Amino acid sequence: MRSKHVSPNNPAPVLQHPDWSKNAVIYQINTRQFTPEGSFRSAEKQLSRLKNLGMDILYLMPVHEIGRKNRKGTLGSPYSVRDYYSVNREFGTVADLTHFVGAAHDLDMHVIIDWVANHTAWDNPLASEHPDWYARNWKGEFRPTPWRDWPDVIDLDYHSNGLRRYMINAMKYWVAEAGVDGFRCDVAGLVPTDFWNAAREELDRVKPVFMLAEWESRDLHERAFDMTYSWDWFDAVLELVRGENDLGGLFYYYSRNETSFPASGMRMLFVSNHDKNAWEGTEFELFGHGVRTAIVLSAVSEGMPLVYNGQEAGNRKRLAFFERDPIRWRDHPHGGLYSSLADLKKNNTALWNAPWGSRMIQVTNSVPARVFSFVRMNDRDRVFAVMNFSGKPAHVRFIDGPYHGSYTEHFTREGVKFPRRGSLHLEPWGYRVFVAV
Repeated sequence: MRSKHVSPNNPAPVLQHPDWSKNAVIYQINTRQFTPEGSFRSAEKQLSRLKNLGMDILYLMPVHEIGRKNRKGTLGSPYSVRDYYSVNREFGTVADLTHFVGAAHDLDMHVIIDWVANHTAWDNPLASEHPDWYARNWKGEFRPTPWRDWPDVIDLDYHSNGLRRYMINAMKYWVAEAGVDGFRCDVAGLVPTDFWNAAREELDRVKPVFMLAEWESRDLHERAFDMTYSWDWFDAVLELVRGENDLGGLFYYYSRNETSFPASGMRMLFVSNHDKNAWEGTEFELFGHGVRTAIVLSAVSEGMPLVYNGQEAGNRKRLAFFERDPIRWRDHPHGGLYSSLADLKKNNTALWNAPWGSRMIQVTNSVPARVFSFVRMNDRDRVFAVMNFSGKPAHVRFIDGPYHGSYTEHFTREGVKFPRRGSLHLEPWGYRVFVAV
């Protein structure tokens, strides 16, 4: 699919998104911590729950065998890959992974796996079999990624055509043999874009795939990736809820997204993921009283919301990265919040993912430093969202924008009619999502 509204500075990508991604929500599984057993077979038992939660794309963190040389911690980082054709025995077997994928497909969900193309473990056999495929430091030795605290990996060098062919064939193997539906590509911007373009073209010949880049770059959308990370969105919302900035940072993000990124390119929005949770804090630590407001914005603004495993259970611990540290599952209001938002996204076409969804239209208001308001609408649906990003109550008068009309508030189910120059009272950190009648 391609957007019909493309500016000369905002070219349409040539790739086609798989149709099943049009109103999808993505869920990240840290297999090591997802269940007490930490295996694919035990994770498979949770698929019905995830389906009921409203999840559509299941993103598995790296599934491959982990290197032992220079390993971090007891179990090592899953991003230190020893063999691209293997499965980490900690999680199970290739057959277990294939069964997991098949069971997800039976529930009309799709599975993508993490792909670490920038570097390998020190003891990956490629280092001895093809040493010319690796980058070198000033002494001519294998090197970890410069300026990063990644001593357990060594960088690959994509000047090698042999490496490119090997890596594409390995990716195709998992699509063809295990049935995976695409890849989340680690530090995608550290690998040449022309490699990703070639990989996507070959993968789509096997079957239509979904590609997520852990990077923010317009060019990655053109031929390779359906979706990129929105780190800048996370930072803008975090600064806002901490009182370090007003809504200007968020306005800048949405302005840049609309004018600099392709209209049909998807962006992934999140208040947590494995990096944020492990190294910076849980969403409760980071966003405090504004966490629910941030979650709502991630689901109703332009972008695909990510749920990191445990968020629906209100997980309040930083999950260990190199050791076993299973999530403690429980019922929590955030589970109902995510489920409700996922249901709204699926059924309201204005909220669908680009290019199927609608652009945000700013609704100017009388509290511009802390109350964010916008409309997303098309010929069929309209959503009017208002959010108070502060710990103070706000009486808001709406000044301009296509917000007037009759609505049902999504969470309370109360009917409301907004005239021109309408107003609204919001409690601290309050939010309202109005759905046109």
